[in-house]
Amino acid sequence: MKNGNTERIARTAPADLWRNTLSQIPSVFGKLVYLSSLRNPVTGKYDHHGLSLVFGSDEASRALRKSHVHAFSEWLSFDLERQKADLDLYLSAMLADKLAIVETWLSVRTYRTFIPASAKTFERRLYTADIEALIALLKNEHGVAGPDRDA
Repeated sequence: MKNGNTERIARTAPADLWRNTLSQIPSVFGKLVYLSSLRNPVTGKYDHHGLSLVFGSDEASRALRKSHVHAFSEWLSFDLERQKADLDLYLSAMLADKLAIVETWLSVRTYRTFIPASAKTFERRLYTADIEALIALLKNEHGVAGPDRDA
């Protein structure tokens, strides 16, 4: 027989985050983008209102940070072919024009904000090299000229 305390112990912030949010995002890259969007750029702390209400802001932030690091590690474990397929899956779910996304990534380099703060230098370099190679492929596929296309 379960009581309120048993249910509370069995329910963890990471499990709740996975069950209610991350499981709904089909691509690893999408999870990476989503989790990085929950990080405050000034404090570095992660915030998710619903998770914070249930588990407290510190536990929620810890779960989000760990999930971000996990998604980043999973992305890095993929070879380029699998990264490309995952990135295509992410882009296929976007309502925005793929051409506009590629152009923005080329000019603003938003993809750099998807790296967890705790990532090691070699992980940052690997991620950057991989994502820039994939963006070059997308650039060719979608005919994007480059950041100063109108110049």
